[in-house]
Amino acid sequence: MYNPQLETFLRVADAGSFNKAAEELFITPPAVIKQIMSLESNLGFPLFIRSHRGLTLTPEGKSLYRDAQYVIQYCKDAIIRAKNASQEGDKVIRIGTSPMTPGQFLMDLWPRIHEHCPDIKFKLVPYENSPENAREILRNLGEHIDIVAGPFDQDFLITRQCAALELSKEPVQCAVSIYHPLAQKEQLTIQDLYGENFLLIRRGWNQYLDQLRDELWQEHPQIKIVDFDFLSINVFNQCENSEDIMMTIDNWKNIHPLLRTIPVDWNYTIPFGLLHAPRPSDTVQIFLNAVKAVLEL
Repeated sequence: MYNPQLETFLRVADAGSFNKAAEELFITPPAVIKQIMSLESNLGFPLFIRSHRGLTLTPEGKSLYRDAQYVIQYCKDAIIRAKNASQEGDKVIRIGTSPMTPGQFLMDLWPRIHEHCPDIKFKLVPYENSPENAREILRNLGEHIDIVAGPFDQDFLITRQCAALELSKEPVQCAVSIYHPLAQKEQLTIQDLYGENFLLIRRGWNQYLDQLRDELWQEHPQIKIVDFDFLSINVFNQCENSEDIMMTIDNWKNIHPLLRTIPVDWNYTIPFGLLHAPRPSDTVQIFLNAVKAVLEL
């Protein structure tokens, strides 16, 4: 699947030493050095700067380090998905789950869904919610994962080459640290956000959030909008650690235990639904129809 020398490279980079990496890998230091030299020779550039202080990554090494982590994890996930596929029949719905795309609400609905399609089974497939991995999964829905739940807009569906069954229009809410003074409120006003940093995903990710951004910028300049590039657990950690305020929806309220989700007295919403392949399999279509019937969509 990938060159195993990449894993040795990552271990050396993390340890900062051939000897320490060798101890962790349970092999000799000369064996580690040989692997790294072979990898550098094949690549045609050095990965480490050697000095009496230890090892530091070259610019090429830093770039490879970031990509190698993704490549290795993706290959491991691919093997797991392949093994899962060999054990599955045609009557299994594979729900992709990550901290940002929880499947709990589907599990809550499953008894009622099952009444409409008793032959279909339900399987959760965890995945790493990195930008690259998320794009790859959404563009290939139906291969290893059938359904991913999340917010979307039309441009999102076009660029990710997928379709969606809209379940609801979720009110845009605010997440705050449980230690933030605003955490005691049951509902926020826009004025409560004055003087605060408001974490909002970058422009272009969702047209409904862009509308929120523009109207806040024009009508409420007292709110400082702080962009973030990708929705991940790191953003939730940043919100809690900095005591900033973050846009969120009710489906994400359990992601971080030290954040509280509070509604706001505005009318901004964002479509939320089940993302699936543009041409879903018969089994997936039966499942989607069952969801529609249960929710009376």
